[in-house]
Amino acid sequence: MSQGGQPMSAGEEQAPDPRQDSRQEPETGTARLRRAFWHPGRRQVVVGVLLALVAFGAIVQVRTSGQSDEYAGYREEDLVNVLSGLAGASRRARNEISRLERTKSQLESDTDAEQAALDQAQSEADTLAILAGTVPVTGPGIRVTITEKSGQVSAQTVLNMVQALRVAGAEAMQFNGTVRVVAQTSFSDTATGLSIDGTRLTSPYVVDVIGGPSALSGAMSILEGPRVDLEDDGAKVEISELSSLDIEAVTDAATPEYADPLDDQ
Repeated sequence: MSQGGQPMSAGEEQAPDPRQDSRQEPETGTARLRRAFWHPGRRQVVVGVLLALVAFGAIVQVRTSGQSDEYAGYREEDLVNVLSGLAGASRRARNEISRLERTKSQLESDTDAEQAALDQAQSEADTLAILAGTVPVTGPGIRVTITEKSGQVSAQTVLNMVQALRVAGAEAMQFNGTVRVVAQTSFSDTATGLSIDGTRLTSPYVVDVIGGPSALSGAMSILEGPRVDLEDDGAKVEISELSSLDIEAVTDAATPEYADPLDDQ
C-alpha cells in the first residue's frame, strides 16, 4: 500500500530496503585471510604440512652439503697426501695389533712353559720325598707278617727279603709301623731280634710294602725266594695283598757328606 492507505498498483516497484543491502555486502580480502588463519580448512592444513616437510628437507640438505664440502677446496696433491696419511695410520695400527697379539701369545706360551716346569719340579720333588722316606704315603701293596717259631730270623735274611721286594717294584716300606726303610737303612742282629737303623725290634715283624700287590707277593713266594729263606730260619710267614695301606713312619733326609751336584745339572 502507498502512503495515506492507498494500495499500490501492480506496475509500481517497491523501493529496496537499505538494511538488507548492508547485510549482503561482499567480504573483504583481510576478513577472508583472518577467517582462514583462525579456522583453516582441510585443504589448507594439508598444504601447510607439505610446505613444512619441504622446508625441513631443504635445511638438512644444506647442512649435509656443508659437511661434505670439507675437502672440496683441497688440491689433488693435497688429497693424495691425506689418503697416504690415512693409509699409513691404518698400516701402523695393524702392525701394532699384530705386535700386541704376538706379545700376548708369547706371554701365554711362557706362562704355560713355566707352569709345566713347576709341575715337573713338584712331581720330581714328591718322588724324591717318597724314596727318601720323608713323607707318609698310601697305596696298594702287601703286608708280610713274620713270626719266629723255632728259631731267630737273621738280619741277612731280612735284608735279602728287602732287596727282593725292591727289585719287584716296592716304592715304600716300613717295619712294625715305626721304622721307614730307605736306601741307607741298616740291619743288624741283636740278642732278642733285629736292629733296624738303631731301632730294636722283636718278633713278630710286620712289614708293610707299597707297590704292585701281585708282583710283590710273587717276589716273596718264588722258588728259593725270601719266604723259603725265612721259613728255613724257623719263622712262619703270612702274606696279604691289600688294595690300600698307609705307611706313616718317616725318616729325616740324609745330608750327603761328600757328594755334590754338578754345576750344569
